[in-house]
Amino acid sequence: MLASDRFNINSQLEHLQAKYVATGHADLNRFEWAVNIQRDSYASYVGHYPILAYVAIAENESIGRERYNFLQKMLLPCGLPPEREDD
Repeated sequence: MLASDRFNINSQLEHLQAKYVATGHADLNRFEWAVNIQRDSYASYVGHYPILAYVAIAENESIGRERYNFLQKMLLPCGLPPEREDD
């Protein structure tokens, strides 16, 4: 592998990370990664009607109520962030 290939791969990765938040970056901590995964999942549930209808039937709720619940869960999907130690 040439040095130019390695640079090209790194620049492509940086481009993807800038374009898509959920791809993460080197400084992403575990909590932020989990929040990204949860929010992506909830957005997928809301955006795909068959999945939303399936969950609504499984929980015996209306589709609108499930959509509202998923949108509310997107605000704090993993609870409050942990306190950081400032060094």
